[in-house]
Amino acid sequence: MFDMMDYHKKLRESRITLVYSGPLWAEGIAGVATTLKRRLEYDNLPLETSQEVFSVFVEQMNNMLMYSAEKAQFEADALHSEAPKGTFVMGVRDDHYFIQTGNVMANHTVDFVKEKIDYINTLDRKELRKYYKQQRLENDNPDSKGAGLGLIEIARRINGKMDCTFTPYEEGYTFFTLFVTVGGEEE
Repeated sequence: MFDMMDYHKKLRESRITLVYSGPLWAEGIAGVATTLKRRLEYDNLPLETSQEVFSVFVEQMNNMLMYSAEKAQFEADALHSEAPKGTFVMGVRDDHYFIQTGNVMANHTVDFVKEKIDYINTLDRKELRKYYKQQRLENDNPDSKGAGLGLIEIARRINGKMDCTFTPYEEGYTFFTLFVTVGGEEE
């Protein structure tokens, strides 16, 4: 049997305040977003910090929604459907919120994503603004379902750099994890 009390204690000690893992769809993300808004109100954050945390949440959830290669299969109203899967964890460390997401991605996209994050991590605030404007005009990712701006938008709002890992998963796939901090003093 799963020891819920032990799990609760570990979450509290790690200062994890919000966890979601499973299928992703717009309505479900809206529910998690409402929960996050309430949590940020409860924490009584400055408006700017609250907006930054929420914006990073939206970008990371959208990235998982659009790019997760792992799909949950389900039946709804006698129709077969699928939804991308991912994991979202938020907590507090020192005076910063941390947000970590994870999802499965196809191996052929790993190098592109890693190079993009590595490049974005070299840019300062002014260079990020310039790169954002440039990417709005020209998208360099053939697999992109948007303008490729999500990672840039995240970088514009976080403290420090994006920390990512790529762990072999199943044949042809990799588990991608993105960790960022938001709020508090600049690192």
